[in-house]
Amino acid sequence: MFLGEYQHSIDTKGRIAIPSKFRAELAQGAVVTRGLDGCLFIYPAQEWQELAQKLKTLPLTQGDARAFVRLMFSGAAELDIDKQGRVNIPGYLWEYAKVAKEAVVAGLYNRIEIWDPTAWAAYRKKAESNSDAIAEQLASLGI
Repeated sequence: MFLGEYQHSIDTKGRIAIPSKFRAELAQGAVVTRGLDGCLFIYPAQEWQELAQKLKTLPLTQGDARAFVRLMFSGAAELDIDKQGRVNIPGYLWEYAKVAKEAVVAGLYNRIEIWDPTAWAAYRKKAESNSDAIAEQLASLGI
């Protein structure tokens, strides 16, 4: 399970260090792709396979389903962790997330999200200010 929030630098080769607590979960491989809300998603290989199976069942005839599948698969890249615990994320994904030199690495149970620090701060502030409304919505879902 991925938990926590970390600040990391991006080196000149486009690599970012994965927090040491997260590395074991990614040892068998990982996939990075465009996420939602302007961030990147990193999934362990097994989680990615499960998500891919669900995505392939979406109806081809529905435009929103096609768009989401395109977003997730066309931007995806396999990742390998080097001996220093770094992964090399393709430049087009850094551009998508508007990440330059620094990034926030956030653990979210079954995935990791990578954010531009300014975007993360704005998102977190908005979510925190709406926490009561969010909690009420989740209550209607049985959470």
